[in-house]
Amino acid sequence: MSELSPRRRLLVLAICCMSLLLVSLDNTVLNVALPSLQRDLDASTSGLQWTIDAYTLVLASLLMLAGSTADRIGRRRVFTAGLVVFTLGSLLCSLAPNLDALVAFRMVQAVGGSMLNPVAMSIITNTFTDPRERARAIGAWGAVVGLSMAAGPLVGGLLVDSVGWRSIFWINLPVGLAALVLTLRFVPESRAPKARRADPVGQLLVIALFGSLTYAIIEAPHAPLLVTVPFGALALVSLIALLRYESRRHEPLIDLRFFRSAPFSGATVIAVSAFASLGGFLFLSTLYLQNVRGLSALEAGLWMLPMALPTFLCAPLSGRLVGNRGPRLPLLIAGGAMTAAGFLFALFEAETSNATLVVGYVLFGVGFGFVNAPITNTAVSGMPRAQAGVASAVASTSRQLGQALGVAVIGAVLAAGVGSSSYAESFVEASRPGWWILTACGLAVLVVGAATSGRWARATARRTAERLESAEIREAAGADV
Repeated sequence: MSELSPRRRLLVLAICCMSLLLVSLDNTVLNVALPSLQRDLDASTSGLQWTIDAYTLVLASLLMLAGSTADRIGRRRVFTAGLVVFTLGSLLCSLAPNLDALVAFRMVQAVGGSMLNPVAMSIITNTFTDPRERARAIGAWGAVVGLSMAAGPLVGGLLVDSVGWRSIFWINLPVGLAALVLTLRFVPESRAPKARRADPVGQLLVIALFGSLTYAIIEAPHAPLLVTVPFGALALVSLIALLRYESRRHEPLIDLRFFRSAPFSGATVIAVSAFASLGGFLFLSTLYLQNVRGLSALEAGLWMLPMALPTFLCAPLSGRLVGNRGPRLPLLIAGGAMTAAGFLFALFEAETSNATLVVGYVLFGVGFGFVNAPITNTAVSGMPRAQAGVASAVASTSRQLGQALGVAVIGAVLAAGVGSSSYAESFVEASRPGWWILTACGLAVLVVGAATSGRWARATARRTAERLESAEIREAAGADV
């Protein structure tokens, strides 16, 4: 891809950010609509979990395939297809007659979404070649997540209260169509110099691993052990088979050599932990504000602003810090703030007091605002540009898997603890183990971030990049011969 003018690069960044806004806004808006959806479709707690996790699971399962496919056949081509499928899926979701149909149409949305974020990040990586400029672009990219968190609860609450939960999917239609037109007009086509072959066996193993693990967790409080244990065993077998198969394949779906880089491995663990915390945090907060406090969807959205606004404000600051000083400081701030927020809820029942509820939301918003930029930058900056799509897809997969597991685990803990007599009275006590789990996720961000951002970790990243580049040169030379 030829060097673009500064104005054209900014325009490409804006178009890519529109795709992120689509995907991230959809999840934020849906969380606010969960209680309304629960009443209208007579959904159980596990049903609510599946409306979120069906989307995130399909995303997590297909992101790496989408990233490698885009590197092979063209990033703009895959990105455009993703916009079309996502917009169509949104329309179908708005017309869903029941919960099962909604879950199925959410999966259609996710197929399109899997072609957006990792491909957009690959486009950004190949558009912004200067490391500092790239870090700032990724900071702006991360700020869109904050924007979706700030706008999502308000927009979703207003739509749910005035029109109904189906209208939350309508907002994707004009944004998706606008992004499609702009992509066709301004985003240049690009692809990796050497195409990677498809890996259908690896893809099936990833789907089996993610799907069976999440099913076992969500259904554990309701289904008998004879149902859930086999799915847990299937997840373990799929993981072992995936590691063995991918380590022996010449062009794997998941290049396990990436994980020789301590910063890359750390970024993967941090992404899973941080987004598990986000998924569980939003799930608990939305149900508490509306089902326990009795607030409307719009009022619940307003209450969540103290979490959303710091995320929006801190994300670009985190990007600048990563560009100027590296990822260590943003990760320490993120882990410390998220741990403090979880601790406040777990030990002091912060949700039962207005003041502590706001403080807890602010702390979590600050932490999540600082965590996204170092994850993305670390995942792609130490890898050869030719493999940017695969590397960014692994980071995106870690995010979506983390969010799916967060909703699955926290929802299962909540379903097991809420009494049948009084939902409101038992909710706070039932959610206590969930808050401790979220505290542990924040602590993982802090500890792993500190451990994998030092000099020795950067040295492993340099060695990994050198080995990958040497392997590419040898493979290219062999192909020429």
